[in-house]
Order: sequence, then C-alpha cells, then structure tokens
Amino acid sequence: MTIAQGFLAYFDPEMKNTRRMLERVPDEALDYKPHPKSMAMGKLAGHIAEMVEWGATTAAHDSFDIQPPDGPPLEQFSPTSVKEILERFDNAVAQTAEAVAAVDDDGMRQQWTLFKAGSVIFAMPRIAVLQTMILSHMVHHRAQLGVYLRLNDIPIPGMYGPSADEPQG
Repeated sequence: MTIAQGFLAYFDPEMKNTRRMLERVPDEALDYKPHPKSMAMGKLAGHIAEMVEWGATTAAHDSFDIQPPDGPPLEQFSPTSVKEILERFDNAVAQTAEAVAAVDDDGMRQQWTLFKAGSVIFAMPRIAVLQTMILSHMVHHRAQLGVYLRLNDIPIPGMYGPSADEPQG
C-alpha cells in the first residue's frame, strides 16, 4: 500500500462522517454563535469545506502563500446557504482524493511549506501536512460544529458508532 492509499483509507470515511454533520446545519442557523468570540455556524461549516479543499492544494503544489507579496490574500469562504457549503465540500473531497492519489511515496515525504507574505509559517513533509494541518484540523472543527448543533437541539449523527441521537450509529 502506498502512503497515498493509506491516507485515503482514513480520509474517505472521515469525509462521509463530515458530510453527515454538515447536512444537519440548518440555513436558519448560519448566523448562530454560541459566544461573541465564536465563529458563526455557517462560517464554521464553510471553513470545514474549504479546509478539505486545501488538501488538493497541498497534494498538487510544494507550497502555498496565504498572503502572497505579489497578489491578493487567501479569501475566506463566506457561504450563504447549506447547499453552497455542501457543493463546495463535495467538490473539495473529489479534488483532494484525486490529487492525493496522484502523489507517489517520495512526493508524500517531500517538504511542503506554508508561507504568509513570503515568510515561512511552517514546513513539514507533505503527508504530515495532509494528516495534521488538513485532516485532523478539519476533524477538530467538525467537533466544534457538533457542539453548535447540540446547543441548537439538532440531532448529532454518530461519527464512530452510535450517538445519543442515533443509538444505532
């Protein structure tokens, strides 16, 4: 099994679980915030979708600058509907899976660098970026979204087995 195949074996079920969570977000609650310092629910769900998209960029390029000195900064996704979030998420999942599948083991071990205005934020092997900065980071935000849903009395789908709302998983 290649490194990419191993990653995708973990990626695919996480994306299915994530989509199930995103599907629960109601359009009426996109502006909901549990605290003034919190992101709005729609912004958080959109951030989850765009993070998956960053996996394709990580797989296809050796670096990325979120605020390039010679161009516009990365623009955050500000969705206006759950339909828009799900479309972006589905496209991101397909693009990332395809891009990752194309990377050989040497490419997965290759150093990948994130820049801001030309300065290094971090550099690590591509597989580490995909695993920690993309996938684990996305799961972290998915858990936050679960709290938002719970606080709005929206049933939470089971991620790794049953949940209080779905005892059968």
